[in-house]
Amino acid sequence: MPSRSDDPVAQALQRAAVSIIDAIVDVAASNPVVLIDGRAGAGKTTLSRIVAANWPVAGRPQLIALDSLYPGWDGLDAGVDRALHDILRPHARGLLSTWRRWDWELETDAEAHAVTPALGVILEGCGAVNAATARLADVSVWVEAPDAARKRRALDRDGDGFRPHWDRWAAQEDRHLERDDPRALATLRVTIP
Repeated sequence: MPSRSDDPVAQALQRAAVSIIDAIVDVAASNPVVLIDGRAGAGKTTLSRIVAANWPVAGRPQLIALDSLYPGWDGLDAGVDRALHDILRPHARGLLSTWRRWDWELETDAEAHAVTPALGVILEGCGAVNAATARLADVSVWVEAPDAARKRRALDRDGDGFRPHWDRWAAQEDRHLERDDPRALATLRVTIP
């Protein structure tokens, strides 16, 4: 896993990915489920892509971003419920399932995507780790990052599309943290500067 030696964020992401990959190997499952949770801009998406690119199990993982399931800016809880019902529970039962992508522009469900139980799953996004989802996961990760760095990364990435919704999204994240305590449920906790 190459990284820029002078970039502390890249270094932290690489270290975190190695920890997650080691945990996946330790599980010794043919179709592991990995949950990666954290607040907006913490580094979840980049981390999940690194893990997927270095997946230590035969077959490719099914990488699913909760951003594709949240039904709009007030939909954190609803997106997690969709992931639980449409992805995680069927996968745990060995059933083929489908989930529908949320079209943010049209504000409606879009195309369906299949999830096969024969392959592992990486589900990443704020809200991914709660009591119900953690029971179905082999590895669950909390990604911590300083507030200023998170906000800068998130707004650099999503710009004006996210800026007017930052506070309302952060309030949903706060509720998730208070209600679900994902830090305590996570089997791994990583910090990205």
